[in-house]
Amino acid sequence: MGDSATVTDLTTLTSWHSDWKGLRVAVLGLGMTGFAAADTLVELGATVLVVAAKAPEEHADLLGVIGAELVEQPGLDSVPPRLADFDAELIIVSPGFHPDHTVLLWAAEQGIPVWGDIELAWRVRDKVRAAEWITVTGTNGKTTTVQLATHLLVAAGHRAAAVGNIGVPVLDAVRDPIGFDVLVVELSSYQLHWINQTSEGSLFPFASVCLNLADDHIDWHGTSDAYAAAKGKVYDNTRVACVYNLADEATRHMVEEADVVDGCRAIGFGLSAPGPSDLGLVDGIIIDRAFHDDRRNSAFELTTRGELAAAGLAAPHSVSNVLAASALVRAFGVAPAVVRDALATFRIDHHRTETVLESDGIAWIDDSKATNPHAADAALSAFDRVVWVVGGLLKGVDVNDLVARHTPRLAAAIIIGTDRQMLREAFARHAPSLPVFEVEATETERVMPEVVRVSATIARPGDTVLLAPAAASMDQFADYGDRGRRFAAAVLDQIAANNDTGGAADDDDTQSGHEPGTAAPSA
Repeated sequence: MGDSATVTDLTTLTSWHSDWKGLRVAVLGLGMTGFAAADTLVELGATVLVVAAKAPEEHADLLGVIGAELVEQPGLDSVPPRLADFDAELIIVSPGFHPDHTVLLWAAEQGIPVWGDIELAWRVRDKVRAAEWITVTGTNGKTTTVQLATHLLVAAGHRAAAVGNIGVPVLDAVRDPIGFDVLVVELSSYQLHWINQTSEGSLFPFASVCLNLADDHIDWHGTSDAYAAAKGKVYDNTRVACVYNLADEATRHMVEEADVVDGCRAIGFGLSAPGPSDLGLVDGIIIDRAFHDDRRNSAFELTTRGELAAAGLAAPHSVSNVLAASALVRAFGVAPAVVRDALATFRIDHHRTETVLESDGIAWIDDSKATNPHAADAALSAFDRVVWVVGGLLKGVDVNDLVARHTPRLAAAIIIGTDRQMLREAFARHAPSLPVFEVEATETERVMPEVVRVSATIARPGDTVLLAPAAASMDQFADYGDRGRRFAAAVLDQIAANNDTGGAADDDDTQSGHEPGTAAPSA
């Protein structure tokens, strides 16, 4: 680093209107997050060097226009000489970089502070007007809960936006020329890892929630404890309401251990009758006792499970998301009547227990967003008898408990993706008599057509063919959305078209089945 006399005191940079001019910042990564960070810093007057293993062409071209420098080094397995010479005072890291990445280890040795994009966004949130932040994390249900909360807030007349890990960089939102009343911020464990690194803390959200906790992203965090610790950061410095899952002890412990602002309340949510500080379910009615003035004796009725069914939100995990979102917005002052009316107009996101087709008594369901065992568990629990499409990149997570728990409801399993051996062993151990098939095709365009052809030979009236892979998608697909769209297209191409012609689904010799208890050869 440069002469200490020229180094900026980062503790003074707490506002858009602080003096950022001349601050030398290296940005790691040039995806949506990295570009938003570089663009923001240039606008603030900083000197910006972007370092990327691969720079998307559209972003790389724009860097020269806005006045940032780009260093592209394939692999990025060593510190680029230009970065070593840049004399960076701060590094902004994109969420995908592991904490033990070569460049980050070098930064630690050099004493260069590292922030995530969320830290930067919080500090400059007052460019137009400083919105309140409601922060949401959890192993599963984050996106739906963020969308629900935002929908309810907008219905109440607030200018609100769903941002963060949901796909819209927070830095883009804080630079909106009109500004927002409240930002509902979805935070991944990667983003949470980098927040509140200083002794005085950084984020001070209005309300926060960790929806649930199950092993995930162990390959990134290293251990389950490290993953849980990152998730728990969502509650730090919360000012008004820490919302937690009554059915998940880990989330309660997080709240108990969090350093919150005096007066902050703990608000529980669950699928049973609520206590005085909880939201819950009584005889199919969603009840809020937490925010009633006489909460020991009275409660508000928010909606019913029947009304939620019309919005596609009747499954237990969806009801939990509704309860969590309702708790967050009730803390913000949204009236019960507004919650009820707005829930009736909400529609769940694509690829989350989304019905593709119901034909001949068989339901075809796309839950491609079930990218880990915890999400797949929720999806499987919603159906009685399932032909399960499973597999992809398991990210170091054990699937044995998932397979054992749901074996009684499985009619068959169809394995796709790269990480097959663990699934084979789990089915052999816990479901030796279950018909298990493997789709051997590795070409992206062939995988889902073969899945559908196999499924059509197995499924019977009353069954659900469920794409809930319990794994990430990038081994064979661009992302979970691509995986889900290809599944839906194959269902509509083969099953719906077949119904139009009155024919029967074709079997195909490009997939392999096996007798109970034996494993088919992998691709």
